[in-house]
Amino acid sequence: MAMTSRERMLTALSNGRPDRLPCQIHGWMGYYLKHYLGGMDWWQAYETFGMDYAIYVSPVYTYDARDQDQWRTTQHDLGTDHSGNRRVAIEIATPKGTLRKEVVHTDVTAYDAEHLLKSLEDFEIWNEFSPVPTGVDFTPIQETRDRLGDRGIVRSHPFSPGQGSPWQSFCTLFGTEHAIMLGMDEPDTLHHILEEIVQKTLRVTQMWEGTPADMVEVGGGAGSSTVISPSFYREFGLPYDQRQNRLLQQAGLRVVNHFCGGLMPMLDLVVESGADGLETMTPVSMGGDCDLREASQRVGDRLFFIGGFDQNAGFEHGTPATARRLVLDCFEATRDYAGYIVCPSDHFFHGDPACLQAFADTARECLY
Repeated sequence: MAMTSRERMLTALSNGRPDRLPCQIHGWMGYYLKHYLGGMDWWQAYETFGMDYAIYVSPVYTYDARDQDQWRTTQHDLGTDHSGNRRVAIEIATPKGTLRKEVVHTDVTAYDAEHLLKSLEDFEIWNEFSPVPTGVDFTPIQETRDRLGDRGIVRSHPFSPGQGSPWQSFCTLFGTEHAIMLGMDEPDTLHHILEEIVQKTLRVTQMWEGTPADMVEVGGGAGSSTVISPSFYREFGLPYDQRQNRLLQQAGLRVVNHFCGGLMPMLDLVVESGADGLETMTPVSMGGDCDLREASQRVGDRLFFIGGFDQNAGFEHGTPATARRLVLDCFEATRDYAGYIVCPSDHFFHGDPACLQAFADTARECLY
């Protein structure tokens, strides 16, 4: 009997076998929607191709006015650079000093050209004055859940100052290379920083009970084996992720660990972290190291997987025939071992929509 998209995806997230292979996109990029799909929104794009929906919505937080008064943010337009990209300076005034970063906005995306924290003194300022929510409003998630119906799932992100976990968040604030060197030279200092970050996340997560979301994404590329070693993650990632993941699960969420890079040496560590699943399963051709079949055989009985599809070969530089072959390869690699949702291994910005249609059509043909 055919399942609804929601039943299909939740079955995969429970490491079961649904009626057929579920498929989603790892976040529709505004550039692609504008330039290739005539300005559609996420909902229209999913409907157009007949995929299973994965909509990302996080809670709205409320803050104490006194905390906000000590964290005043201003933006300054710095104009365009020689490449035509817009640059913006963000300054945060606190009672003990000003923090600053610079953001570059391109036609495709935005990125930090200057990290917010440049020193350990900056971290202590951030740690003392960065506001932590005093309340959580799930209304946007519930509204999305109601609109979604049986067409798919709602994903959220934890409250964290960077991406999804203390190590990733500190790298976002301070810079990955500097964070690694700090761990090598001053491990006690890095543990102090990570403890302060995770405590803020845990305080907010305690308010997440009853969230209508289905899944939450933790981790980030800074935890991948193409960035740090398994031993470094065991010391500076695992203890903090375990506590965070446990509390998120107690709130009723499935937890997917996001390693957009190398992950094969990390497979058992992800299981140890208590996560329910793993993404993005980035293949060698995309700069990762994932052997989807081997990963499925090793830990597919304990983790579901999302990802594994090479969006460069299948979408950006591919043909419908290529997209079809890659979906079939992913299906055959996982069908006997792991709950699995086929998905691009990260964001994409170009590609013939016919390739996306072949991606979705082929997934519908992959029956369990």
